[in-house]
Amino acid sequence: MSIESSVIEKVLALTPDQQREVIEFVESLKKRPNPTPARRSLMGMFSHLNVHVSEEDIAEARREMWSNFPREDF
Repeated sequence: MSIESSVIEKVLALTPDQQREVIEFVESLKKRPNPTPARRSLMGMFSHLNVHVSEEDIAEARREMWSNFPREDF
């Protein structure tokens, strides 16, 4: 059974007042903004560039950045 025929069958089994509620509910669903699409993971995004950063590279960059912190010339 398709979704459409299942919905029709269930709606026809309702009272006229309940059917009006269904219509109002469907109208409110149509007014809702579409959910935002899931974001793609950035993992592997630049893998085609063959750039490999090791832990030692990161540690060296940190040492470089923090070598003169705090500065006394302020």
